Amino acid sequence: MKTVKVYHYEAFSKVPHKGNPAGVVLNGDELTEEEMQEIAHKVGFNETAFPVRSKSADLKMRFFTPGHEADLCGHATMATLFALKTKGLLGDKTDLQMETNVGVLPIQVHSDGQDIIITMQQASPEFRDFNGSIEELAHSLGIEHDDMDFNLPITYGSTGNWTLLVPIKSLDAFKRMKADNERFPSILKEMPHASVHPFCLETFDQDADMHGRHFSSPYSGTIEDPVTGTASGVMGAYYAAFIDQKAESPIHLLVEQGQEIERDGRVKVQVTKSDNRMKIQITGTAVRVDDFEVAF
Repeated sequence: MKTVKVYHYEAFSKVPHKGNPAGVVLNGDELTEEEMQEIAHKVGFNETAFPVRSKSADLKMRFFTPGHEADLCGHATMATLFALKTKGLLGDKTDLQMETNVGVLPIQVHSDGQDIIITMQQASPEFRDFNGSIEELAHSLGIEHDDMDFNLPITYGSTGNWTLLVPIKSLDAFKRMKADNERFPSILKEMPHASVHPFCLETFDQDADMHGRHFSSPYSGTIEDPVTGTASGVMGAYYAAFIDQKAESPIHLLVEQGQEIERDGRVKVQVTKSDNRMKIQITGTAVRVDDFEVAF
């Protein structure tokens, strides 16, 4: 039996027990892939991150849900870079290259005098058509067909992880949502491992531009992701592609998430358009909560 120290951070919030919890394990180079998966399962957070050595970048990041390895994770990136910076493990570096399963991505870490701010570039956005049953999709979320906003497309989107973007008319529907995640694979026939991300343009915070919730694929071993970095990034791409195609670049958006489950968080999203391409960046911070030991 071995033990490992797990550092618990909340991302996209300055307040402990708000935002999105992530586990950070700093001795990932000493662990096998199977051990990382076992540790993530025992930790139970939506993601646990393992920074390891990279041959092509400043560091490599591996992200594990309780059920499987994820290609990319925004909130665990925020948590890990915050941990490395506050522990003095980045030295004076402010610009880094981070190797992930979707490629090498640039990261900036800086201080505004009070807070450590992390900006993460994500993979180039992609969209794919959804052709499943809208009625079944609505019922799997615990809402009605008429709660959906059919002025906008229901579509799969990715800036590193695939999710189904579902436009909703108002916040009232979000309060009624109760997802039956086990039904997702049979409805998402084109991408049965995708998560589901309903969103709307009505917000709790008057300074926010978009509101979302994120319901996990049942294969991940979790139900809901409180404040989602990759989905917020693809929401920015969706905004530029389908909501305001004429918006002047760069587009700056503030995404809110987690209010329905008392996990209030904020993600800043920047979309830069050039030659029919989009560069997606998200910005946030984190806060340390505690640390604990996991035996495996």
